[in-house]
Amino acid sequence: MKTILSYPISVLYYLCFGLVLLIFHPIQWICFNIFGYQTHKKSVDYLNFFLLRCLNVLGTRITFENDQEFEKDVPHIIIANHQSPYDIPPISWYLREIHPKFISKKELGKGIPSISYNLTHGGSILIDRKNPRQSLPEIKKFAQYLIDTNRAAVIFPEGTRTKDKDGAPKPFSPNGLKMLFKFCPDAVVVPVTINNSWQIVKRGQFPLSLGVHLNCKVQPTLKVSDYSTEELIQKVEHIIKKDIKNT
Repeated sequence: MKTILSYPISVLYYLCFGLVLLIFHPIQWICFNIFGYQTHKKSVDYLNFFLLRCLNVLGTRITFENDQEFEKDVPHIIIANHQSPYDIPPISWYLREIHPKFISKKELGKGIPSISYNLTHGGSILIDRKNPRQSLPEIKKFAQYLIDTNRAAVIFPEGTRTKDKDGAPKPFSPNGLKMLFKFCPDAVVVPVTINNSWQIVKRGQFPLSLGVHLNCKVQPTLKVSDYSTEELIQKVEHIIKKDIKNT
């Protein structure tokens, strides 16, 4: 019965999702071009709030565990495993106080209402994953932006979303992390473990699964300056992966 219901409810979800993106695209444009960064950032916060409400249409429950107190006046590097596109709105909304900015693939920089506009105007960067000569200098400039603004990078070091049907993570790629750690030596690392978002798309983009409990857990923070680069990468990967539930 749930499988049958997933078809019409998925259609309703995509209608709500598309409507939210279309409504917030001009709102973002007005906020950014007339009122500047802070107002634009608020519009993006509420875009992600309503994207989470769209997930509720599917019966998705979202638990975001965070007992951490974030330091002020330092950049942060949010590192998480990556199970589906639905990892992004919870991080954006629940960690909004530290201004998350994403390292995203360049293909997302055009053609998607609201999302492409935010990625190209909100402080995130777009990289060509197949071209290190382009991506690594962009990450270096991004690191300087984080230092100048004390905002937060979001990086999914698996490089792409989990393809396995049980949510098992891929090995972390160290290149982007090494660049961020090298050029943001005073940053605070925020490891985040994501569970079950893969279940929403376990049958693909249509129909979506109903009644998934998406869980995100913010792990204890770490200072980049307290560890060597290799040690920190290994430690963060272990911390994130130890709480991934392969179900």
